[in-house]
Amino acid sequence: MKSLNSRKHLLAAMLLRTILLFALSDFFFCSAQAAELDPSPLTLTFCCSETNDLYQALVKGGAQYSRFDQAADAFEHAQPNSAVLILADHYPNETTRLEPDELTLAQSKQLHLYLEYPGPMTGLEVATPRNTVWERGIVSSDAFGPTLPKLRLLAIHDCHFTPLTATNAWIMVGRVAGYDTAVYGLPKEVFPILAEFPDKRLLVATTKLSGFVTGRYAPYGNWETVWQTILAKLDPQTNTHKMVWSPTVVPAFGPTEKLPRHLEKQAFDSYANWIPASRLLVTPERKAIVEKTLSAGGETIETPGPESHPGDGSLGILEGYASGIRYDGNQLQRLPLRADCNTDTAMVLALDYSLNGNKNSRNTASNLLDYVYFNSGMCGGVRADPKSGAFGLIGWGAIAPAWLVANYGDDNANAMLSTMAASSCLKNDHWDEMLMRALLANLRTTGKLGFRGDRIDIPALEQQGWKPFHDSTTINYSPHFEAFLWACNLWAYRQTGFAPFLNKATNAISMTMKAYPDGWRWQDNIERAHMLLCLSWLVRVQDTPLHRSWLKMVATDLLVHQRPSGSIHEWLSGKGGDHDRIPQSNEAYGTAETPLIQQNGDPASDQLYTTGYALLGLHEAVGATGDKDLKKAEDKLAEFLCRIQIRSARNPYVNGTWFRAFDDQRWDFWASSADAGWGAWSIEAGWGQTWTAATLGLRQKKTTFWELTSSSRIKTRLQKVKAEMSMRDEDF
Repeated sequence: MKSLNSRKHLLAAMLLRTILLFALSDFFFCSAQAAELDPSPLTLTFCCSETNDLYQALVKGGAQYSRFDQAADAFEHAQPNSAVLILADHYPNETTRLEPDELTLAQSKQLHLYLEYPGPMTGLEVATPRNTVWERGIVSSDAFGPTLPKLRLLAIHDCHFTPLTATNAWIMVGRVAGYDTAVYGLPKEVFPILAEFPDKRLLVATTKLSGFVTGRYAPYGNWETVWQTILAKLDPQTNTHKMVWSPTVVPAFGPTEKLPRHLEKQAFDSYANWIPASRLLVTPERKAIVEKTLSAGGETIETPGPESHPGDGSLGILEGYASGIRYDGNQLQRLPLRADCNTDTAMVLALDYSLNGNKNSRNTASNLLDYVYFNSGMCGGVRADPKSGAFGLIGWGAIAPAWLVANYGDDNANAMLSTMAASSCLKNDHWDEMLMRALLANLRTTGKLGFRGDRIDIPALEQQGWKPFHDSTTINYSPHFEAFLWACNLWAYRQTGFAPFLNKATNAISMTMKAYPDGWRWQDNIERAHMLLCLSWLVRVQDTPLHRSWLKMVATDLLVHQRPSGSIHEWLSGKGGDHDRIPQSNEAYGTAETPLIQQNGDPASDQLYTTGYALLGLHEAVGATGDKDLKKAEDKLAEFLCRIQIRSARNPYVNGTWFRAFDDQRWDFWASSADAGWGAWSIEAGWGQTWTAATLGLRQKKTTFWELTSSSRIKTRLQKVKAEMSMRDEDF
């Protein structure tokens, strides 16, 4: 029995030893894991939602931070002399308030505080919240070092803030002109956005700076500097608090990122898919509110939610997205039902049908063209009356009186060109008669010298008829307004042989080139980009050394500003005009149509007015001349535009199109957003963005616009429409 008991005791001891070894090894293993996860003491304590942008960026950086839902709990658990960040969870609807006993606790523990969007509280007097429209953030101290010097600009979109008095403001907000620097200094009225109160161990942000990801604050790179500076002030013992975050809206590819094999097809398809996903196609459910708002003079509307379904084009497509970004990262829709946006969109969808066989695209394209020419009123009323001087013209936009009254030559030209391409891709001549009406209507309201002027409104045509405009000696050296009409006339001459189309176009082009460059209205790259198309087609119609030299000269001067990235920077030589003048003061910011740059050298490209038209013009120039240098430039520009196409999972209604502005040095969507209607982050369902997509489509089809539309049968409509107008050949 004794021997047996000894053996039992021995076995029990061995078992206990084994259990202890396993337990100890597990303890040390878990301790090692904990050490890897938390190598440094907790120095920052947060009072915020778990989803707060700043908190998430720091957690993704690999560290652990204490987080509480209530300020009292954060103060209670924070280590003495550490820092607590009270973030604005309920911004902008509710300000952040601290109770006197909470402040007393923080003071007793000598806590350093960062407080956002404060309401009234003991020791801090703040006013009723305000919000910005045109104001931007302005660095107002040396706190951020040379990376973010004084007067550097920041976009704090839709900034709601509580005004307070501060003598040590790091960032102010005010209406200020400049590209990325306040070139005229601080404006007269400024308000602190980030201020230090050293005697209180307090940093106050009068807005929600921690919403920098959701709110799409810009430029992207500057916000890393802002936050590292704030965190270093709160926790000087830690070198860097690693932050990991990505903007919610980004370019498709980086500047040197390897590109997929079928890059351009992918970019074209992305844009074609964007159209139904854009939430801009009007649905029966939205028709009443859209028309009511337009009739009342409104130009923006809330963007529908993700549950919305696309329209079929029969009620048109809205103009696009306004540049202003809301505090939650969303953008308002621009309401106008423009003729050119509708036909331009139809063109891309027709190309999608031609390239990919997408029947939904075919049907929507046809519906959009029907909407413009038959159902919207833009070609109705006096424009449908053969006795009216306005007969055949296309209205600027539908429903809204301010839009329906106008007949812009460049907008008519955009609409006509895109109708030509769409009809060819759809193999449908249903719109040929309306197209011929528009061609002849614009021709007979063009002066003797071939210039039409910017716009002619309905009252003037009703009072005077068409003849005074036809007989005028208007001179308008503005390719932005005139050059696409000249391209339309050259195309119409090729199709019909009707000499007045050729004569007016060639005379005006000749005069404009003799005035180049000093006589041009704006003397900028917008005008050069627009001029390329008509010069290319002039070579097609009259291939002479002089005409080739004109094309080469304008293209070369434009491409002086093409950067290694492929971008074409904006460049101003003249004084501009009502549509294209840089702000001459802080007060002028946001009051007119303006370029994206404040001065030459600002590294912005313009996807609304320049690059899309340049891509089309270069493509047609290469088709007309075979110029290898222009081909290289075209390819570089096409690649650049594919790289900067928008990608966004959070905002799918912008995914696949282009913002107006891009800065290829920052590789970010950034510029001076001073334009009153079409700022840096605006998106148009037409104009340059659609011509970019359309030209990518032409490149996929390995053809040019000129060749694509060569089989048009529009000539068969010429005599009928002239008869409707009671016009003889000599009358033109």
